[in-house]
Amino acid sequence: MSSPCAFGRRLLRRAAAPAGAVALALTLAACSSSTSSSGAGNSNFVGGNGDITMVKAGQRKPAPELSGKTVAGATTSLAAYKGKVVVVNIWGSWCAPCRAEAPNLAKVATAEAGKGVQFLGINTRDLDRSNAARFDKRFGITYPSLYDPYGKLILKFPKGSLNPQSLPATLVIDRQGRVAGRALAALTEDQLHKLIDPVAAEK
Repeated sequence: MSSPCAFGRRLLRRAAAPAGAVALALTLAACSSSTSSSGAGNSNFVGGNGDITMVKAGQRKPAPELSGKTVAGATTSLAAYKGKVVVVNIWGSWCAPCRAEAPNLAKVATAEAGKGVQFLGINTRDLDRSNAARFDKRFGITYPSLYDPYGKLILKFPKGSLNPQSLPATLVIDRQGRVAGRALAALTEDQLHKLIDPVAAEK
């Protein structure tokens, strides 16, 4: 059976629509050994280097509408958590850095819940939903993840914004629904707190 990386490369060569090519490039970014990061204005997907980007409150842009079926088969949306800080993590069960990061996400999601912080995953490139469900069970992930096998939700983040340009990627949405921060790599518990806590502390 072909790996997701090889599968993505074959499809990317055949992709005619620019949006389709960008979505498939997300798979290749996770397979790449590159450690370069990109600015918010770069629409290409690249490997992240772990840098955390924070945005001052007055300069933040609204997050796009994110909604749909979850890995567990329910329905949820970003709007359902209005008034909370929402941590959006983009991941795939086939992605090794995502597996390394998962225990940290599970722990921090529990630790931050009392601060009005909600975690929301976006699972991508898993064409079999059961693979994503097994991932959640294995790593004790209890928060919901939107099931986005073809990257349609990811493409809702506009060019020039703090869009997810690698896998895994983590975004923090403030209580007003604006993108307040982004990390383009697998994060430790300390790095997750560094990304989340300043936003959670805002009044």
